[in-house]
Amino acid sequence: MTQRPDDCSLTPVQLAKIRKEAERALREAGALGVLPTPIHDILAVAKVEEVKEDVLSEGFLAKMRHKAGDAIKRALSKVMGLFDAAAGLIFLDQLLVPVKKRFVTLHEAGHGFLPWQRAMYKLVEDCDQALDPQAADLFDREANVFASEVLFQNDAFHHMAADEKFSIWTPIKLAKKFDASLYSSIRQYVSKHDKCCVVLVLNPPELIEGDGFRCTLRRVIASTSFLAAFGEHPWPAVYTPDDEIGRFIPVAGRKSSGKRQTALVDRNGNRHDCVAESFTQTHQVFILIHAVKTLGPPPFLLHAA
Repeated sequence: MTQRPDDCSLTPVQLAKIRKEAERALREAGALGVLPTPIHDILAVAKVEEVKEDVLSEGFLAKMRHKAGDAIKRALSKVMGLFDAAAGLIFLDQLLVPVKKRFVTLHEAGHGFLPWQRAMYKLVEDCDQALDPQAADLFDREANVFASEVLFQNDAFHHMAADEKFSIWTPIKLAKKFDASLYSSIRQYVSKHDKCCVVLVLNPPELIEGDGFRCTLRRVIASTSFLAAFGEHPWPAVYTPDDEIGRFIPVAGRKSSGKRQTALVDRNGNRHDCVAESFTQTHQVFILIHAVKTLGPPPFLLHAA
């Protein structure tokens, strides 16, 4: 399995625009400061309504294919949520776990709330056409960021996390307060943190007979200061018990391997003393690493004790 492409990156100007719209949605819904974010109130100000029918059921798909345009038909077979701009309806996979469904609901609400998106989706639906792939990709990234900003109340999660000690357990604890998934909470924690930190999201370990296990890299999420210092760090695509990061991966029913010392080399060749901490769910593993101090030029690229 290859590393998944980034699905939230926006330019600073684009990000500022989406954050402004997210705050507007929260204010108009009377939801600013209300935890967890009331999803139905956001749907109301986005002027969209959820259809309580499973988008994956054959009967629903057949009905929608019969009445929908080609753009909607093509989308029906591959998404967890669908936005019908003309009717102001969203269709969701009813089998999604509740925290995932909340995020997907806000994603689809973003398509309806962001004025330039709703107008464009309605235009292509009226013309029975598909949205340009590049525009569709941008719209999805905008909707993902909108969903995240509304779910985490813009910087509310960040401010709460800043009052806690730096640890993988901080976003895990806050996830319950915001009724968010662990993945989205950890992503929010790292991406907005002031510390020089990064989280590696790995697929679950695959047992290899006679060779322990192997984990593949799913996604890398880094703070702004980490990117400034380390750039696009060359993370391996595969991890085993014999490599540095692989030793941090919890196995045998453990949820975490605790904190361990390691080191990373930045883009200028300086070695940084780091602390790594892990946490695992059934379907993913998180390795959180943060730089403690610069140690000087390195004799190696990555070392764990």
